[in-house]
Amino acid sequence: MTESGSLKVIFAALVGNALIAVTKFFAASVTGSSAMLSEAIHSLVDTGNQVLMLHGMRRAKRPADEAHPFGYGMEVYFWTFVVAILVFAGGAGVSIYEGVHKVMNPEPVSNVMINYIVLGAATVFESVAWYIAYKEFGRSKGRMSIIEAVSRSKDPTVFTVLFEDTAALLGLVVAFVGIAVADYLDMPMLDGVASIVIGLILALTASLLAFETKGLLIGEAAHPRVVDGVRRIARAEDTVVGVNEILTMHLGPRDVLLNVSLDFADQRSAGDVETAVTSMERQIRRQFPEVTRVFIEAQSKAAQRRF
Repeated sequence: MTESGSLKVIFAALVGNALIAVTKFFAASVTGSSAMLSEAIHSLVDTGNQVLMLHGMRRAKRPADEAHPFGYGMEVYFWTFVVAILVFAGGAGVSIYEGVHKVMNPEPVSNVMINYIVLGAATVFESVAWYIAYKEFGRSKGRMSIIEAVSRSKDPTVFTVLFEDTAALLGLVVAFVGIAVADYLDMPMLDGVASIVIGLILALTASLLAFETKGLLIGEAAHPRVVDGVRRIARAEDTVVGVNEILTMHLGPRDVLLNVSLDFADQRSAGDVETAVTSMERQIRRQFPEVTRVFIEAQSKAAQRRF
């Protein structure tokens, strides 16, 4: 996933959610629908989330300095984790609270047709944003399932928007059904029930986002193809007699730290080792451009096992 692709997904979601939020708040104020108010809060939270992700991407671009010698790439993971917390507290919490209040103090929804029009328009906008996010996500997932692709993805910006848009579409369906059934049966408490269900959908979404982002925040290894490729490059060097250990960690979506411990032939000179290290590093960077920092150390197999 390229950075331009991530930005396109986020900007599409930002514009769509901002317009939808304004429309939903208007409809909620006119009709008094609890489910519509929950949807409005949901869209407002999503708009703020996209702003935070853009902020995280901007800060992640800062160059390395003495205080952060490996750069600021992991800031995007931190801000995505903040997004998960906001979805849970700001979206799910408020929606459930509003729903419980409406169930305990039911009031009929007026001007129901306004809700239907707004929900229909919101569905169109959300569907477009979802399609853009899914299309970009599909480019990186290849033949993997969606679940496997999300668990392996190192760019949380796209799957976060995809999760949010999926939750938004589900919330719109729940809101439409809740409002329609409440109006048809003349049971306004069902409008509150719909709000509670929307809150539960958001809580589940936030939990999934937090779980996936946590692994990235504490440090995840690079894709197995990178590790296997580095191992093949090392073994192809005639000065190397053994690969002791290969350690990798994502410092950002396209920023991998690599540390390789190799056992070199004892009879080879220091110059031969230096030449081999230079050659391996050049090949690694050419084949895997996401590997931005390479550290190769010479260590005997026996010595490596003692640590």
